[in-house]
Amino acid sequence: MSPLSLTSSREHVVEDRHREAPRRRRGVAAGVFLLGAGIVVLLFFLSLAIGSKPLSFPDVWHGLTTMDGSRESIIVWQLRMPRTVLAVLVGAALAVAGVMMQALTRNPLAEPGLLGVNSGAAFVVVLSITVLGATGIGTNLWFAFLGSALAAGFVYGISIRRTHASDHARLVLAGAALTACLGSLTGIMTMFNTEVFSSYRFWVIGSVAERGTEPLVAITPFVLVGLVLALACGPMLNALALGDEQATSLGVRLAVIRGLAFASITLLCGAATAAAGPIAFVGLVVPHALRLVVGVEQRVLLSLSLIAGPALVLAADIIGRIVAPPGELEVGLVTAFIGAPVLLALIMRRRSS
Repeated sequence: MSPLSLTSSREHVVEDRHREAPRRRRGVAAGVFLLGAGIVVLLFFLSLAIGSKPLSFPDVWHGLTTMDGSRESIIVWQLRMPRTVLAVLVGAALAVAGVMMQALTRNPLAEPGLLGVNSGAAFVVVLSITVLGATGIGTNLWFAFLGSALAAGFVYGISIRRTHASDHARLVLAGAALTACLGSLTGIMTMFNTEVFSSYRFWVIGSVAERGTEPLVAITPFVLVGLVLALACGPMLNALALGDEQATSLGVRLAVIRGLAFASITLLCGAATAAAGPIAFVGLVVPHALRLVVGVEQRVLLSLSLIAGPALVLAADIIGRIVAPPGELEVGLVTAFIGAPVLLALIMRRRSS
């Protein structure tokens, strides 16, 4: 065989491999999505079944389908359904916001709290309790969302350069500085007022229990708008990952995409934090784990995070009900226990590879 024919055959092999790679990645992503969806459905039913009064799956199904005022129906619809749906919404919001945050800053270890969202929400909640005596869940919800939006807007404003483009280094530094400052002010207010600390402690621990339907109804529109914005930004985030110059050459308007991404992160993080309190590691671990499995395609990551985020929060909430009977561990504590070792394992795997 001539050298020319050998070269041609090698080129054909390389081209075939390049064609097969995207198909293989799409196949893996589809498989992960279907597996994750099945896990979420299973966890959803487990969340309705497990609690201080355990129910069998037939009892859960009876409670779901026959709203007849029976014990099963009351437990499922009035006690556990709002908690379960809230866990799904919060998990999806935090996971998608994590993907957006890491794409926006081009930092795989960035997380939504980096914008000062959690500290802003905590500060305004404590301020409202101290000044106005606002201790109700519904009232705190709106103050927390206001604090999240103000903090995120301030950080984004600081990060804007004269060219009207966002500097992600400034973004990180401004978020860290604001988080430290507001955290100190919050600590001072709670230190000298035990009543404020008691009310604040209920919210800051991070929980989806005993929230009722009011937070669920309040945050759903914000979460849905944030998710739509995030999914719409997916194709442009891929270009943004190539760098500012490459993205501009591809026709991406940097100020527009960063503004939309920031609005999405603010809506998702603000709504989730306002309803459930600050829940750590979901927005950090989920995107990092998904990238190791399916790669860096942002549209795929955003789609899969809609499944992986709820799975993590539901699993953490179920574990919290089981490990400390007759009491419970809040979901924020469980995600920290799960997320910290998982993140360390992922980092070690990334380093070894």
